[in-house]
This record gives sequence, structure tokens and C-alpha cells, in this order.
Amino acid sequence: MTPRVVIAGVSARGMAESAVRAGYTVVAVDAYADLDLAAIADTRQVTPYSARAAATVARRAAPGPPAGAARRNGAPHDADGRDAVCYVSNFENHPAALRQLSRDRELWGNSPATIVSARNPQGWAQALAEAGITVPRIRTAAPRPGTDDDRARWMLKPRRSGGGHGVQAWQSGMPVPRGYVLQERIAGTAGSIVFAADGRRAVPIAITRQLIGEQAFGASPFRYCGNILAPARDPVWGDETPLWREAVAIAAAATRAFGLAGVNGIDFIVRRGHPVPIEINPRFTAAMELAERRDGISIFGAHVAGCTKILSGYSPLRARARGAGAAGKAIVFARQALTAGGAASRWAIGDHVRDIPRPGSPIASGAPICSVFAEAPTTAACRARLNQAARRIYETVASD
Repeated sequence: MTPRVVIAGVSARGMAESAVRAGYTVVAVDAYADLDLAAIADTRQVTPYSARAAATVARRAAPGPPAGAARRNGAPHDADGRDAVCYVSNFENHPAALRQLSRDRELWGNSPATIVSARNPQGWAQALAEAGITVPRIRTAAPRPGTDDDRARWMLKPRRSGGGHGVQAWQSGMPVPRGYVLQERIAGTAGSIVFAADGRRAVPIAITRQLIGEQAFGASPFRYCGNILAPARDPVWGDETPLWREAVAIAAAATRAFGLAGVNGIDFIVRRGHPVPIEINPRFTAAMELAERRDGISIFGAHVAGCTKILSGYSPLRARARGAGAAGKAIVFARQALTAGGAASRWAIGDHVRDIPRPGSPIASGAPICSVFAEAPTTAACRARLNQAARRIYETVASD
């Protein structure tokens, strides 16, 4: 029997693609049911999307194989034959929905209790600070006018943050609404580390530069719109550089503090050469597929190994690609409301466009159209190719 897994969240395509490469059959429940996802998985579209609605649809869509199906090492069925479940964004912000999704099933991913701890801004900042990591200051209320904190630079950030949604620069006199915090604004370059963990130890997979608020991709300020995986020998962002080692130390500290399992990501800002963590993402992240595409790493295999406590024996987790160039991904956002035309179906022919909308799908202004990928010898050339790919997408949707 081909092992089956249920993957639910806003956009399941990246993790589903990795799972299929690893030999699994996938039931994917997300907000889009895009063409390329439907080509590899049994899809269920949730509209309007919410984590709770996705959990409900997932439970109805995949009740599991007949009771009594055996569970072999790494196979996604428990002793009663129920499918294992995985989640992507935005379940990390909705522990009640995650409990609903995983009830009576084997959960491959961090538990609801773990995500509550790891996503608490004050909690993770304190835990990492106690481990000797430099962290941004966090406030839950606006500073008093005229004080040093009032003159400082802050970000107003939702507690249930993700992808830059709802983030804005705080101005003196602005209130801090319920469900938001003030986080010290760190000047520098945005990046992330992705890693696998087994509750005790973290094994690094990659560090990437993040693309944030890029006009070339139609992204609003502070909106996440992609990543670039630098060449392996890059003197700043490459393997075994000081930045790499410090980011690995952050991942290790977070894993020990919260018992992280499976694949996870931590966003940071590089300030004067040192990474300052700004958010823990205790789940599969959008940056991970770059390592799989370029270096041949099985992200889903690493996820299963971490969640089933066999990470120490999972080899090779991280393929060495010493001569590899840069690999990049960008999300292309709609600059105005549009309807996906028939040309979108032709994007699936190549390997450099993903998250392809179904013809006739409405796409709101500011919503993602698709994702584009590029490879090049250098980071600068990779960014240029991503820009070119985005221009082609805009030209296509304008003329379709």
C-alpha cells in the first residue's frame, strides 16, 4: 500500500510536492487547489479559507484506510489505520484548529502546546535571551509619550503573524490593539534558517535571504515575497560562514527551549553581520523547497525523520552542493483584481512556475498570482532572473 498523508493549510503545494517525491500519496486541503497541486494530489479547496474550516474539510476528506493497516517505520498510519496529518501555514496560529485536525490521528509536526509556546512573542524572546541569543525587545503596550521607548523604532505586529500580514511601522501615539505587540525594529537584511529537529537537536538545512516588500513582485511593504538561497561558497550567506554558525545556534536554542520537531524555520534580521531572530515558524516554510530543488534534499523525508525520532539515523539529511549557484523563489502578487485566464494552464509546462491558478479563478488585488523560480551562478543574477520571470507573468495576465 502506498503510504498516504493529509496536508492542510493556506497553500499545501510545496510540502505536497516534497511528499510525493518521497513516495507518498497526498490528500491536500488548502485555499487554492491550484493546477499543479491537483496534478499530484487529491485536492480539496476551502473557500472562504480558515484554519478551522480546513481542519473540518480534511477530516471529512480522508478518514483513512481500513482499520488494522500496519504502520511500518515512517509509514503514515497508526495501528488503527488512520492517516497521519501535516500542516503548513497558518495552523501555527490556531492551536484549537490544529487539535481538531489531529484528533485521533498521528500528527507529523509540532503539537498544539508547542506552537502556543513557540509563537508567544514574549516567551520565545525570553527563552532565546536566556540562551545567550540577542533578541529584539517586545512590548505589549504603547510607551509613554516623551520616553526613550517612545522615540525608539518599533514594528506593530499581530501575535498571529505570518508573511508580513498586518505588520506596520509604529508611530508615536498609536495604540497597541488587542492581539498585537510592539517589536523592536531591527535595521538590516532579512533572512531565515530552515532546519529539521527531533525535539532535542536541530540539524540545519539552509539559510536564505528573504525578499520583503519588493515592488517587482507587487508586494506591499513588509510583505514576504520570496527567498534566495545563495551559492554554497558565498562568503556571507554560504555554508559554514559565521552567519551560518550563528543562525544554527539560534535554531539549536529554539529546539531545546520548545522541543521542536520536524522541519521548522526561524526568520531573522542580519544586523552588522549577526542574525537577530524576529519570528519562529514551527512548521514547513516556503523557503524549504529551494534546498530540495537545488541540493536534492528530501524536505518531507527530514520532516518525517524528525517527527518519528529517527533524525539521528537519517542520512544524508543535507546534501553537499559545493559548486552550486544561487536558487530563488518569488511570489508574484496581483497589482489589480483579475481573473486567471487560459494562459495560466500553459505555465505548468515548465519547471519555473508553481502555484498555478485554475482558469477562471478570481484573484483579488494584492493576492498571489503564482510563484516563480530561478537559478543562476550568483545571487544578483538570480534576483534579476526572478524579476524577469515576474515581468513575464504580468505581461501574460495583462494580455490574456
